[in-house]
Amino acid sequence: MSGLSVENLGKAYRSYRSELQRFARWFGIPARPSSETWVLRDVSFAIEPGQAIGVVGQNGAGKSTLLKLVTGTTRPTEGSVHIAGSVAALLELGMGFNPEMTGRENVFASAGLMGHRHGAIEEKLTEIEAFAEIGEYFDKPVRTYSSGMQARLAFSVATAFRPDVLIVDEVLSVGDAYFQHKSFAKIREFREQGTSLLIVSHDRNAIQSVCDRAILLDKGRLLKDGNPEEVMDYYNALIAEKENSRIEQRTDAGGRLQTVSGTGEAFISSIEMTDTSGKPKEFLHVGEEALLRIKVVIREDIPRLVLGYMIKDRLGREVFGTNTHHTDQVVEQARAGEEIEFDIAFTAALGSGSYSISTALVSTDTHLVNNYEWRDRAAMFAVTNVDKPHFVGNAWLPPSIGVVRR
Repeated sequence: MSGLSVENLGKAYRSYRSELQRFARWFGIPARPSSETWVLRDVSFAIEPGQAIGVVGQNGAGKSTLLKLVTGTTRPTEGSVHIAGSVAALLELGMGFNPEMTGRENVFASAGLMGHRHGAIEEKLTEIEAFAEIGEYFDKPVRTYSSGMQARLAFSVATAFRPDVLIVDEVLSVGDAYFQHKSFAKIREFREQGTSLLIVSHDRNAIQSVCDRAILLDKGRLLKDGNPEEVMDYYNALIAEKENSRIEQRTDAGGRLQTVSGTGEAFISSIEMTDTSGKPKEFLHVGEEALLRIKVVIREDIPRLVLGYMIKDRLGREVFGTNTHHTDQVVEQARAGEEIEFDIAFTAALGSGSYSISTALVSTDTHLVNNYEWRDRAAMFAVTNVDKPHFVGNAWLPPSIGVVRR
């Protein structure tokens, strides 16, 4: 059985002409609402034990409503939610914490509300305190905590007992990098033990590194469900969509979906990776000098053209990116029919593996103003280690190590 199953889930907020009509509805007596607003509708998905699904979407897409329905804090208008086993949720910082009570007292209160016995909480108390790492504040009122400290304590309580289903909202985006790493390590440990994960985040790297799948909500409906990288590419294009722009997904030569969006005033006609002599290359050696050659065709006059590119690893995580706005190489007054060539020389200081290049043709330093063309996986290349000492990771950062024996 699935760890979490959502079937045709929907939520509508209704207004009635009188409180009597609303009261009648509670007892199943038909009463037509004067207005009805659906904030979520026809959403279905399932998460198997040990699987992780990321939920993405713009503000107002229905993410928070979905989480409230899944956790039972809001009742659905239609559809159903089935959870196999125990569930723990991190939806808001310190949700349920009493600001006048100490961290220790709130641990007993919160864990008790989650259904754990007092004796079991006492057994876990030392572990909870150690994981939160808030020191003497553990015995001080929560009102004296920073948002990061509240996040630490909330996560520590929610994960003190391994749940069958763990639901995480944006809370992990608050706090320091150290605790974020520590929290994600805990999540991965739970997943290996069979916990299902439902996580909402705007952090592309978090979604792509933790999740098996991602779902995209838009205007209360499930727009896409699939590979995290492909869903995030489409989401990125959706954010940039303007009145006259398009979003297109097509299968590339490698069988993977490629997302292309933009208004079309300019487009990339060709892109290739070469060595320094101009010879095309699909495989680069670690540390090799390479050239990325991009040709752009102008369809309509553009006052200001900026080329941006991003190198991503095989999981779609961003490795390096920049654009000609930041390098002070903006093309002013690009004319219709003109072809512009960009030659980008760089050192492949990368670890072994496959990489993709995404490109953007815009007017400023962001695609949110004028998105002429955004193309994910515009080119692919691989890096192999031929003559460098063995190392792991995505970056080649050769060290100089001194060893002194005394």
